Amino acid sequence: MTREELLHQRSGSLCELCGNTETLQAYDVPPGAAEVDKSILVCTTCLEQLQGTQPPDANHWRCLNTSMWSTVPAVQVTAWRLLTRLSDQGWPQDLLDMLYLDDETLAWAKSGMGEEESVAEQQVVHKDSNGTILATGDTVVLIKDLDVKGGGFTAKRGTAVKGIALVDDNAAQIEGRINGQQIVILTQYVKKSM
Repeated sequence: MTREELLHQRSGSLCELCGNTETLQAYDVPPGAAEVDKSILVCTTCLEQLQGTQPPDANHWRCLNTSMWSTVPAVQVTAWRLLTRLSDQGWPQDLLDMLYLDDETLAWAKSGMGEEESVAEQQVVHKDSNGTILATGDTVVLIKDLDVKGGGFTAKRGTAVKGIALVDDNAAQIEGRINGQQIVILTQYVKKSM
């Protein structure tokens, strides 16, 4: 049997991360060789996000709530890495706290993080409250009254913030000027102005 046939047999022809049944292919879990024990069967959606060709979608990865309990070490390693990468979202940290990996599997999971982290750092994507991708220079509108700490004023709902700047290392923050003062704003409290 080929490696892909063995992976299909092991997984029941399901993506080992999200359970999708379409366009399945082998993914070598780094650092690993093209061996069944070092590979998982994934769908195109999962593969594109794992390889960094598509930005990570935290909501898609809620499927890890189920797949992290797999008895396959390669699936456990991938789940641990993804949850670690998304831990700033809140819910992944809760899952990470429950996930147990034996020492050998944990060492494997940590050994490949450098490669995947560099992809994650390049893929910081800022999205507004509706999930629309934000870019430097965009105009956003506040969807909630915000107390500006140290500014002594409240930025009112509906206020337009023009020419925003993205915070490079934090997808949940942007910078903008309100009442002549440069402030940091959480992306969950803005929507992109069309």
